[in-house]
Amino acid sequence: MTNALALPMPGAVGNLDAYIQAANRFPLLGEAEEASLARRFRDQEDLDAARRLVLSHLRLVISIARGYLGYGLPHADLIQEGNIGLMKAVKRYDPDRGVRLVSFAIHWIKAEIHEYVLKNWRLVKVATTKAQRKLFFNLRSLKPGSEALTPGQTLDVAKRLGVKPEEVTEMETRLGGRDLALEANDDEDEKFAPIAWLADSDSEPTRVLEARERDRLQSDGLAAALGGLDARSRRIVEARWLAEEAATLHELAAEFGVSAERIRQIEAKALQKMKGMLAA
Repeated sequence: MTNALALPMPGAVGNLDAYIQAANRFPLLGEAEEASLARRFRDQEDLDAARRLVLSHLRLVISIARGYLGYGLPHADLIQEGNIGLMKAVKRYDPDRGVRLVSFAIHWIKAEIHEYVLKNWRLVKVATTKAQRKLFFNLRSLKPGSEALTPGQTLDVAKRLGVKPEEVTEMETRLGGRDLALEANDDEDEKFAPIAWLADSDSEPTRVLEARERDRLQSDGLAAALGGLDARSRRIVEARWLAEEAATLHELAAEFGVSAERIRQIEAKALQKMKGMLAA
């Protein structure tokens, strides 16, 4: 249906302002003409009739979409989603029920925009139940000002929307939050972006020291240093430091039939001997 309608979307006319101007030039339909076009589409699948119904209501979509600009999403995208809802409304509209298309279409336009906002706003689905969705889309208009709600105001909003007061508080907090970039830009003075707070196991001090020791042992002279150890000491060093997956003290203790502490002592003595040979 979309291709057949050949709607003048923003990209087709250059920019959003040009699109809005073009949409406003399409004439509004009288009740009799609207009913006639709707019957032609319903009974004869006349796509030209459907096209005229859609084009005459584009300004309605633009007006409704403007009410959702507070969520930080592009106006053009909101309009596009609203247009999808409008086309769904035209497809389902029955002129014999005595309701004008504009009244019928509002529901479908808002429903499509609602879904788009919930899927894309901060990339987080902040509302999951029907009551929470109602809270999400009505909290801004119910707040008396830009300040945080008082306990009394929170309770009043909760009663009006049929949700718990704590849900109102949580939604207000989430709506009032701002997006943060994971990494700071190079030209920003504030360098401690959220990524700096993420744990990095490779930066743990013990791992860093082990990595440095392993790299040093794998340098020139490693083979000679290992050759100066007895078979047991060489096996322990290789298993602990040179294997792709390092063996634990307890695993080697079981292999040689001694305590884990004894393995640690042999390892420390062998490393000390190797260090002396590598330093020579």
